[in-house]
Amino acid sequence: MKIMMAVIPLMGIFMIVIMAVVIIPCWFICKKAGFSPWLSLINVIPVGNLVLLYVLAFAEWKVVPAPQAGYPSPYPPPPPPPYPPQA
Repeated sequence: MKIMMAVIPLMGIFMIVIMAVVIIPCWFICKKAGFSPWLSLINVIPVGNLVLLYVLAFAEWKVVPAPQAGYPSPYPPPPPPPYPPQA
């Protein structure tokens, strides 16, 4: 019986840690998607995480994507000027 009473607080701490592991990334995802970060608290509701997943997947995000650096340009580079320069 004493062991059971010792495990109960540990279960509470474990549940708080698991909720933080789920809610904090969802908070940042909602913020980056242009939604209210408070939507991440829907994950506390049993089926809420599935609802939030579908909202994020199919809603139009209000953020303009950043230009991708590192990909080559689709156009060829301009030709170099003639050498020696013609005046």
